[in-house]
Amino acid sequence: MARISFSYLCPASWYFTVPTVSPFLRQRVAFLGLFFISCLLLLMLIMDFRHWGASLPRDRQYERYLARVGELEATDTEDPNLNYGLVVDCGSSGSRIFVYFWPRHNGNPHDLLDIKQMRDRNSQPVVKKIKPGISAMADTPEHASDYLRPLLSFAAAHVPVKKHKETPLYILCTAGMRLLPERKQLAILADLVKDLPLEFDFLFSQSQAEVISGKQEGVYAWIGINFVLGRFDHEDESDAEASQESATGRRRTVGILDMGGASLQIAYEVPTSTSVLPPKQEEAAKILLAEFNLGCDVQHTEHVYRVYVTTFLGFGGNFARQRYEDLVLNETLNKNRLLGQKTGLSPDNPFLDPCLPVGLTDVVERNSQVLHIRGKGDWATCGAMLSPLLARSNTSKASLNGIYQSPIDFNNSEFYGFSEFFYCTEDVLRIGGRYHGPTFAKAAQDYCGMAWSVLTQRFKNGLFSSHADEHRLKYQCFKSAWMYQVLHEGFHFPYDYPNLRTAQLVYDREVQWTLGAILYKTRFLPLRDLRQESVRQTHGSWFRLSFVYNHYLFFACILVVLLAIILYLLRLRRIHHRQTRASAPLDLLWIEEVVPMIGVQVGP
Repeated sequence: MARISFSYLCPASWYFTVPTVSPFLRQRVAFLGLFFISCLLLLMLIMDFRHWGASLPRDRQYERYLARVGELEATDTEDPNLNYGLVVDCGSSGSRIFVYFWPRHNGNPHDLLDIKQMRDRNSQPVVKKIKPGISAMADTPEHASDYLRPLLSFAAAHVPVKKHKETPLYILCTAGMRLLPERKQLAILADLVKDLPLEFDFLFSQSQAEVISGKQEGVYAWIGINFVLGRFDHEDESDAEASQESATGRRRTVGILDMGGASLQIAYEVPTSTSVLPPKQEEAAKILLAEFNLGCDVQHTEHVYRVYVTTFLGFGGNFARQRYEDLVLNETLNKNRLLGQKTGLSPDNPFLDPCLPVGLTDVVERNSQVLHIRGKGDWATCGAMLSPLLARSNTSKASLNGIYQSPIDFNNSEFYGFSEFFYCTEDVLRIGGRYHGPTFAKAAQDYCGMAWSVLTQRFKNGLFSSHADEHRLKYQCFKSAWMYQVLHEGFHFPYDYPNLRTAQLVYDREVQWTLGAILYKTRFLPLRDLRQESVRQTHGSWFRLSFVYNHYLFFACILVVLLAIILYLLRLRRIHHRQTRASAPLDLLWIEEVVPMIGVQVGP
C-alpha cells in the first residue's frame, strides 16, 4: 500500500501515514465490471441463439402446427387486438354466413393477415345456414334484407358489439343468382345495400354486395386452400429446401380439382411467361387466366399470382350420370328401331349397363320413354362409353368440352382433389389421401365386378365409411369411372401422377372459398397496421434496434469495452510496479534517518 509519512523530532519522534486509493482496489472494481459485462454478453448470446433457433424450419413447422391446433379452440372475444369479418355465401340452395377473425398484422409487409374462422364457446365454427337460396327473392326483392336478417343477427351476437362498426361485411352471390336476369339481380342487391345498414352497424357498402362469377369463385377456392397450407409464406433462403420454395423465394402452390354434383372445377398457378399461342387460343387463355396481387402494397410483387381457372357446368358426378342415361336411352331406342330389337323395353330384356354393379336393376325414365337396365359391372367398358361425354376436341391443348387448358408441369406440381374426388376414393374404396392411378383403377374394377347382393350385405355389416349410403353404393362404379376419365383423359394427368391428394378436410377443418374471398377483400388492411407499427418503431427504444437487429454492432461495442478494460488494468499494473520500486529507497532512507534518532539521548 502506498503511504505518505510525516516525521516530527520535537519533543519526540513519531509519524503517521495517510493511505491513498489502492491500485488493487481499482483492479477489483474493474474485474467486477468485466464480470458483469461478460454475464450480460452471455445472456444476450443465449437469447440470440434462442431467437435463431426459433427460426429453424422444424421450429417454424411446429409453430404452424400449434397455430393450427389453436384454430380449433374457442375464440377469445375479450381480446381487443382481434378484428372480425363476415362473408355471406348466397348459393343456389341456401345461404351461409361465416364469421372470421384475425389478430393485428405482425408488421412484416411480406406476410398476409392471419385470418381464421371464429369458434364459439364450444369450439364449434361460427356458421349458420338458411334455406332456400336468395334467388327465391327474385319476384320480391324488397324482402331480400328480411331474408338475410337471421344470418346477420346470428353474426352480431358473436362479434363483440364494440367491434361491429369496424367489421366488414361481404355478401357474395353465386350460381343461383347468376341464372337470374340482371335487373332482378340488381334489385335484390339494391335492397340489401339500402336496408341492412339501417339495422346493423357492420362496415358495409354497395361494393361489398355482388354476384361473383364462376371464375372468381374458383380463384377464391384456390386462395383458400393455399392459404391454409401455408403456401403464401415467404421464408428465408435457408428454409428453401425444407419448405419447397422455388428459386425465386416463393413456395410452390397447389392446384385444386373440385367435382360436385352439377359442375367440375380446376384451378392452378401458371408461369407469368407463356409460349406464343395462335390468336384464338391466346384470346381464350386471357379469359381463363386470373392475375391478382394478394399483397397489401401494389408496389410489391411477391404475392402476385397468375391462376388458370375453369368451371365445367354439367360435368359433376350426378349431372354426368343423367347425361350418360340420356345417351344410353337414345342410342338403345334408335338401335331397337333400326334392328327391330326390344332391348330395355321390359325387365326380362334389360339393357346391360357396364357402369352399375352386377345384378343391380334400375329404370331410366325420360318423358314417356322408359328403359329397364341391369348392372353388368364392367369398369373398363364403362370408361370407354363415358369417353364421348368428355366432349374433347382434336386440339392437343384442349381439355373437357374443347376448352383451352394451360399446360401443367406434372413433374413440378401438386394438386388437391375435393368433393367427388374424395368420395370416390374413400367412402367405399377406403383409399382416400394420396392418389395412385393403378391402385385406384384396380380397386374400382374389383368393386364393379361384385354382385349387388354382396355389396348390400357388406354395407349392412358396416364395412364401408359411415358417410356411404345406398346412393353411393349404387353409383360408385359409374362415378369412379367418370372421375378416372375426367382426370386422365380430360385433364391429361399421367396415369402414374404421384402428387394428387384427395381430401375432405385440411388440418381437420373444411376449407371454404369464402376464406379466400375475405383474404382477398381485406388484403389492403395491413397497411393501417404497418403505418402504426412504423410510428411505434420511431418512438421505440434504440436498445431494441441496436441490440436485436444489429447483432454485429452490439458485439463490436462489447469487444471495444473489453479491450478498454484490459488496457486500463494493464496501465494500473504498470503504475503499481513503478510506485513499488520508487517507495523502496524512500523506506530505506526513512529507516536510516529515523532509527538512529531513537538512540539519541536528550540531555537534562
